[in-house]
Amino acid sequence: MPRLTRLMSRDSREARAVLAGTASAAAAEVEAALTVPPDPTAAAFFDVDNTVMMGASIYHFAKGLSSRKFFTGRDLAAFAWQQVKFRVGGRESHEGMLAAREAALAFVAGKRVDELVALSEEIYDEEMSERIWSGTRALAQMHLDAGQRVWLVTATPVELAAIIAHRLGLTGALGTVAEVHDGVYTGRLVGEPLHGPAKAEAVRALAVREGLDLDRCTAYSDSINDLPMLSLVGRGIAVNPDTALKMEARARGWEIRDFRTGRKAARIGVPTVLGAGAVVGGLAAGMALRRSRAARPPR
Repeated sequence: MPRLTRLMSRDSREARAVLAGTASAAAAEVEAALTVPPDPTAAAFFDVDNTVMMGASIYHFAKGLSSRKFFTGRDLAAFAWQQVKFRVGGRESHEGMLAAREAALAFVAGKRVDELVALSEEIYDEEMSERIWSGTRALAQMHLDAGQRVWLVTATPVELAAIIAHRLGLTGALGTVAEVHDGVYTGRLVGEPLHGPAKAEAVRALAVREGLDLDRCTAYSDSINDLPMLSLVGRGIAVNPDTALKMEARARGWEIRDFRTGRKAARIGVPTVLGAGAVVGGLAAGMALRRSRAARPPR
């Protein structure tokens, strides 16, 4: 019986990953891809946190919300420390991802999509625009110049991911999808956060929709958790890799690009060690708590 339970649990996780990936591909907006590019069957896929951007995008978003009194700086610091402890143990666990998924529901429940988008626009300009790795940005531009489409693939909410992609002049973004009804988040995710195997499923679904030849595509990431996505395409490249991915890249003969320096590492600080799944969950819980307190009538 325990073995059967494990098998059923694994099948359920795989089903959620497929659902999350399919939903992410369906939700992806394709502004720059409305016209057929010169090289229509090739594309590049970039992870965001620590690959395109210094640190975790959702952490920077949280910082922007903190400055708007959604919650306090003390809550933000406590949240960051919790994520550091989480990452010290190694890869994000399935249990951690489940907790992240449940907490993320509190993050969006009852909020309007247009409100989140407006805040994301402001916070990107304030907190994120100067944290883009110039080296990774140049790699993305190289693909654009070659007539290929360039997509972000991230556990960050798809609305924020799309803004980052738009600001960088990229084709579009695949991100975590939350269910929406009449312009308001219902408090349910579609599948699970776009993380690990779900990223590969999103890329696979997008390839079908856009007519891409995955053998001609390239993927970039800093994390061993993105091995499914990196292995799915014809060319995987490790950017600012963690130790496990660096070892895997060397074993497979993949390219390694590292744009980090001591000065930049000091500047980045805590967010560099935040796992995408853990960040979504920790931030969600903190935000939900703050909103609950803020909703209480003054005494």
